[in-house]
Amino acid sequence: KFGKTEEGAVWLTADRTSPYQFYQYWLRTEDADVVRLLKLFTFLPLDEIAELETQVEANPGAREAQKKLAWEVTALVHGEASAQSAIDASQALFGGSLEGLDLKTLEDIFAEVPTFEIGRDRLDSGYSIIEALVESGLTSSKGDAKRAIKGGAVNLNNRRIEEESQSILQGDLLHDRLLVLRHGKKKYCLGRVG
Repeated sequence: KFGKTEEGAVWLTADRTSPYQFYQYWLRTEDADVVRLLKLFTFLPLDEIAELETQVEANPGAREAQKKLAWEVTALVHGEASAQSAIDASQALFGGSLEGLDLKTLEDIFAEVPTFEIGRDRLDSGYSIIEALVESGLTSSKGDAKRAIKGGAVNLNNRRIEEESQSILQGDLLHDRLLVLRHGKKKYCLGRVG
């Protein structure tokens, strides 16, 4: 366990803190702390850490030192494959592919976004994307949903919806139980099929 309280703790075991959550913890490191943590928790040569320190001072928005810290510590604790999976999961939030991410990682990524339930029988005949947007709360009305689709602001599993007549089918589900709706750049909702 790393941290003073159990509530905010980061655990080394994947069943207590997933590799994705672990990676995110290190990625959120403050600029003022990142160099010290690189020296404490990685085996990077000091000249490489000094170069990262220079990058933090020159361009703190790039967060190169935090990315390196998150990669190194996650790869050390969980292995390189898990570290790469955590990076892929992070990129999924910014429009990257959701396919190929395991169920636990998907649930971790979207743990804090609103969810809504969908009956499996609704997918058999095709669940209207318009209805899904309204029922998820991402849009306030069918008219609002139609305008959002026409404006190119709606995505299903990070794929843009082009037609307001589109339906969501069984084949659109991730791991046969989830779908991710997005309105704009930051409004997400996770659909769970029951």
